[in-house]
Amino acid sequence: MPDVLQTHFDDADESPGLVLWQVTNRWQAAQRAALAPLGLTHVQFVLLASLTWLASRLDVVTQRDLADHAATDPMMTSQVLRVLEEKELLERGSHPHDRRAKALVPTAAGVALANKAIGVVEQCDAEFFAPLDDTRALLAALLRLRDR
Repeated sequence: MPDVLQTHFDDADESPGLVLWQVTNRWQAAQRAALAPLGLTHVQFVLLASLTWLASRLDVVTQRDLADHAATDPMMTSQVLRVLEEKELLERGSHPHDRRAKALVPTAAGVALANKAIGVVEQCDAEFFAPLDDTRALLAALLRLRDR
């Protein structure tokens, strides 16, 4: 039958991929709404917060370090970093050991915004995941998927 979807699921809610897609879209919408008053998109937040976190732990943070940590596409990361630099939330400086690479450093304004935004994001997460009895089990399952 060409007019029928050839799936082994009896119901769409049996598809873990579809349900993950639906939940992810709802979570992203909640994050967008929470971050909008701060003038940040979710990906801008993720990269700024990740840079702030990495900069407190590494002597030098490169774009590659940041993209690897955030699991973002390097080209997209570069584009978002340009926007964050234009907003004066980060600076690109000379790398001390690699002339081809740039060292990324959050500005004081970037750190302040990252810290303000992390509170907003964590509150949004708390509200979004509140219906779950045990978020640790969800986190453990997500980490297994991410790290395989």
